[in-house]
Amino acid sequence: MSDPSPNDPKPSDNPWAMSAVISSWNKIEDVRKNLDAIRKQTVPFDEVVLVDNASSDGTAEMVRKEYPEVKLVVMPHSKYGACETFNLGFSTAQYPLIAILDDDVVLEPDWVEKIVAKFKTEPETTAILSTKVVEPEMPDWYKDHPEVNRERYMATFRGCGSVGRREVLEKAGYYDEKFFIYGNERDLTSRILNLGYRVKQYPEVVTFHGTPFGMKMGKRSLYFHVRNLWWYLFKYVAFTDIVKFWFRMVFGGLAKNKKKSDERADGVGSIGAAKNVFGTKGGVWIVFKATFHAFLGLGHCLKQRHVCRAEDFTLPDH
Repeated sequence: MSDPSPNDPKPSDNPWAMSAVISSWNKIEDVRKNLDAIRKQTVPFDEVVLVDNASSDGTAEMVRKEYPEVKLVVMPHSKYGACETFNLGFSTAQYPLIAILDDDVVLEPDWVEKIVAKFKTEPETTAILSTKVVEPEMPDWYKDHPEVNRERYMATFRGCGSVGRREVLEKAGYYDEKFFIYGNERDLTSRILNLGYRVKQYPEVVTFHGTPFGMKMGKRSLYFHVRNLWWYLFKYVAFTDIVKFWFRMVFGGLAKNKKKSDERADGVGSIGAAKNVFGTKGGVWIVFKATFHAFLGLGHCLKQRHVCRAEDFTLPDH
């Protein structure tokens, strides 16, 4: 699946060498903008790995022709989830730091330079630096929120624009591929926290993301958000706290629009949840179906169950 290249980099002893891993699917123009910005970095990536999920818009052909320096991996078909394609990219990457990038992001020219400089000042327990993400339709209350704009430890990271230590990602087992898409960052972070590492928000570095702010609308998004939320709870949260969580979500978080709370500043994936449930045709039924399927996967979750009691661990509504 990987295109051989005479320019394949050799592994380095430099602890600050960085691989970029991008997962793409049918966003050819976004990928071009992304790779153009990567080429303009003041400190270049040591390698760029792009895993294309069998795009039908010519993405792979464009990358081969216009960006020969990119290590391209093309999936045999397009039915793989983002967790699988990213995991393949992680295992393909060769360097100690791994940038986790969506296909539709644009990085500022000093993105790598600033991230590397920050990692050099961090203890080894800082496993991931999560950048400040700016997206279309992002409201000012969120963009200017104090919690979004201060350096702090978190219970998740923005999977469209973060950098992690390869060694820790490997120890944690990368993304849970059964999640397919959505909620995988919070799940991975819980395993990282259980290993004694931490995830830090670093808003001095900005990632411009082309996907609109908040939970993506639609049946597919709603289904995977709900099912994967259940699985995350099954794996890392005490059962009594699971009951309390859903009570708060139903009678607090979903019923009210808590725009200016510190909690909502952390729960980007859940912002717009009520609108998605009630604005999607058959939304309530999708929630029940996702919940039913979540319980069918209970065995998988219980095998991995390790209640997270790390100081940075919080639920999406806290």
